Amino acid sequence: MARTKVVALLLGPSGVGLSSVYTSIIWVASTLSGMGVSNSGVRQIAEAVASQEPRRVARIVTTLRRSTWILGSAAAVVMAILCYPICRITFASGEHKFAVALLSLAVLFGTVANGWSAVLQGLRKIGDLARANILGGMIGSFLGILLIWFFRANGIVPMLVVTSAASYAVTRWIARKTPIHQADISWRESYHESQALLGLGIAFMASGLMNALLAYLTRTMVLRMLGLEGAGHYAAAYTISAIYAGFILQAMGADFFPRLTEVAKDNSQCNRMVNEQAEISLLLAMPGLLATLALAPWVIRVFYAGNFEPAIAILRWQALGVLCRVSSWPMGFILLAKGDRKSFLLTEVFMNFGHVIFLLIGIGLWGLTGTGIAFLAGNFTYWLIIFFVVRRISGFRWSRVNLNLAAWMLPLVVATFAASIFLAPFVAQLVGSLIALACGYACLRILIRKVPDNRIARVFSWIT
Repeated sequence: MARTKVVALLLGPSGVGLSSVYTSIIWVASTLSGMGVSNSGVRQIAEAVASQEPRRVARIVTTLRRSTWILGSAAAVVMAILCYPICRITFASGEHKFAVALLSLAVLFGTVANGWSAVLQGLRKIGDLARANILGGMIGSFLGILLIWFFRANGIVPMLVVTSAASYAVTRWIARKTPIHQADISWRESYHESQALLGLGIAFMASGLMNALLAYLTRTMVLRMLGLEGAGHYAAAYTISAIYAGFILQAMGADFFPRLTEVAKDNSQCNRMVNEQAEISLLLAMPGLLATLALAPWVIRVFYAGNFEPAIAILRWQALGVLCRVSSWPMGFILLAKGDRKSFLLTEVFMNFGHVIFLLIGIGLWGLTGTGIAFLAGNFTYWLIIFFVVRRISGFRWSRVNLNLAAWMLPLVVATFAASIFLAPFVAQLVGSLIALACGYACLRILIRKVPDNRIARVFSWIT
């Protein structure tokens, strides 16, 4: 957000739009280059740890490191070669071809960094993973801001490359300090070992690629139909909602996925953990989502600038979509933990296909605001699909606790959103803020009661 704020102030909506389009290109290329081996590596390492096989863990880690270097290097070369056609498809001209070629370095560093992150996550070194993300983000942001400050628009691509490189360097440094049994494994053996990673990895890659292509398609459509400024307004809203969702979902996936994998064969245990995770996610997310709905104009001004006003309406619709995403995400982990590639891919196909249809309809009917409505419609559709799929596979049902949460949370969301539309801006912000504060207090009370007796619980003991 610090990087984005600097881009918004110095380059305006067009600079934010250009940065978002470059980022979507990196996302597509990184997803293809990774082949899903980082995600499947987390699952493989977690399984080996659970079965107490240190040599097996070491073999997977070595294979994962080698695979990500090979895949990342190959993708960087291919992307550099194809920079002109990629540029033509994206911008309808070859003006940015050298910038696209330079982005191949970001793809290389990002792919290898994901491999090291997968090692930490699979070993459940969550503290180390958090430190790597924080330190890498701080260093990358500091260097990126300097590049934008001195080179303005010409510093966007170097900023993206430096950010990726910083993430790789810090994650590798921290991960290498993790004690792992030494593996004496040849390259031929690594090749055979990588087949297992690629087997499930293809499913991960297909899912990630669909999401990446959806983001790329969305930005390209907005760019072609509404110009760089329109793309900048869309990117502003999407970035805020994505970061807030990421705060919840990354925290969820870091430790939850390996733990769920360990009990994936026990449906009752699996469903119980998903319900518990969904409860915590809703309690963490709801106050912030209500505050975003109420204070969207101020959120846009604080994180961007006053000339990003068209992003306000998009952000409100996307906040509703984030609520659907936060509540559906834990259910999707059931398919990943069980290794059900077919069901996983089918749900992703339906979700992304539906999102594209909603996007075409939304932009056609409501213009820029339609992108936010499409985001909500796509995520709600995914919620419905994934619920019925996991109910068939594991017998999943929502717990009484989560149903009770929904019974009082949903009316608050409807009231806050309606206030933002029908009331005067000041009154709507006041009413929405009061609702968000009341919800935040209630959520914090419930969360603190679930925390073991430690310093955090004692600090907030007055609340309960």
